[in-house]
Amino acid sequence: MNLTPHHEHFERVRQDHQRELVEDYVEEIAHLHRHLGEARASDLAERFGVSPAAVSKVVSRLKRDGLVNARPYRGIFLTESGEELAQKVASRHRVVLDTLVALGVPDAVARADSEGIEHHCSDETVAAMHRFLQENPELAARARGNRETSDR
Repeated sequence: MNLTPHHEHFERVRQDHQRELVEDYVEEIAHLHRHLGEARASDLAERFGVSPAAVSKVVSRLKRDGLVNARPYRGIFLTESGEELAQKVASRHRVVLDTLVALGVPDAVARADSEGIEHHCSDETVAAMHRFLQENPELAARARGNRETSDR
């Protein structure tokens, strides 16, 4: 029986929620640069369904944390640290998404679920998911095939 006080588990969840917003923004900024060539506050507001003021608040936090550079009336650019975080988040997202699809979760449901799950998985859990995919190449190939087909 696990006698770890519950508050320790809840503390981790609170920390995960704080990190989730940062990770979502960094991941989306990288995505916009890759697909549109730039990331603007208005693009982020539209993608997240929030006000420009809400985006401005988060971008200020990202600037403070050294993850982005942004100037008024210019795009938002990831710093080297921001790029590294975006790559880590995107990789973790792919592993979680591919694992859910490999387990038989319908693609649309797996996509929605992976958006939340990815932020709450420890590095150990993501590594176990990655091992599962490596040990089950036929399932991993099916998951990648579904992802590539729906990304087009």
